[in-house]
Amino acid sequence: MKTKRESKNWKMIMAQHRRFPILIIGLVLIVVFAVGFLGVFLSIRSAVRAQFGPPTPSLTLIQRILYPLELFLNRGDLVSAPSFNGEEQAFVIEPGESVSMVCLRLENTGLIHDAELLRTYLVYTGLDRHLQSGRFQLSLAMSPVQIAAEMLDATPEEAVVSILPGWRIEEVAANVAGSGLAVSSEEFIHAAYDPSSEAQSLIPVDAVLSLEGFLYPESYNLPRKAGLQEVLAMMLSEFSSAVDQSLLDGFTRQGLTLYEAVTLASIVEKEAVVDEEKPMIASVFFNRLAAGIRLETDPTIQYALGYQEDAGTWWKAPLSAGDLGVDSPFNTYLVYGLPPTPICNPSLDSLRAVAFPAETPYYFFRAACDGSGRHLFAITYEEHLNNACE
Repeated sequence: MKTKRESKNWKMIMAQHRRFPILIIGLVLIVVFAVGFLGVFLSIRSAVRAQFGPPTPSLTLIQRILYPLELFLNRGDLVSAPSFNGEEQAFVIEPGESVSMVCLRLENTGLIHDAELLRTYLVYTGLDRHLQSGRFQLSLAMSPVQIAAEMLDATPEEAVVSILPGWRIEEVAANVAGSGLAVSSEEFIHAAYDPSSEAQSLIPVDAVLSLEGFLYPESYNLPRKAGLQEVLAMMLSEFSSAVDQSLLDGFTRQGLTLYEAVTLASIVEKEAVVDEEKPMIASVFFNRLAAGIRLETDPTIQYALGYQEDAGTWWKAPLSAGDLGVDSPFNTYLVYGLPPTPICNPSLDSLRAVAFPAETPYYFFRAACDGSGRHLFAITYEEHLNNACE
């Protein structure tokens, strides 16, 4: 018969054994939650990058975590105007005035709804360091993003049109329409998708289906009275100036026409986050093309899917399994070779990556799991699978 002491010890041992599975289950749930949160955060960050561009390098670690979340949750408010109609009103930024005060006064005048949200966007993009003092003509029909772009230039006689690398025609059109020029978004889109012979004559390509890929990413200062053709001429001429003979020779060495090179560069633009990786990413696509393997690149699917009302973006992320089966000539998971047109307007770095790609044995790449924006490259599909995040 057990003594009282032995009985008590036995009960303590049994209690400890009962707690042990509970502890294991708790740890497993914590790990699962952490992995799930990381996946959601990376998807959110990717969506924010696609819509608003990459964050400025000067952000702190906390800002890199919190700001994408805030921008994602409020992305609709950033690209929506308070009113469809609204007369222009003067808004003056005084020399030395803080960004916080500028945003607060914009809210107080009714031009924006949320001063803190606009400040977050300005700091995230780095535009807070480039606001100009001076007199601006703003309107209730302008979104906070358009107002931010307007405040980069204090010259009343000129409008600033800023095209970011990776924007598609519709995104460029929205910026043009919000710049203060008398050019509507619909007018620009129509001219870009059905280019005139005059527009086509400004780029060194015999015939194009649209101007996608040739609206060179840059900041343009134009007279506020500039019309559609003048805007297009400046962008297309800038492209022709940037694509010099060395690039053309590089495209030829890779066996590509200029139109094919711009198409491939547009894919590289949307796949790459870190510029220095672009030649390696280009090499993967060249290797796949040479081997007769489909490109299987997500940005072409995003382009085919078009605008996502629920997310307020032209670049859906993440894609679903069903999205990969969309019936479109842009679906490079189903169609061999390059898509029929560029999918965005690539930067000079992306064009150079196609003209002068790295020489690698890789056929696959996927995003690294550390959130750095870099990629892991692989030769075989098995190695590619092993690079997946756990």
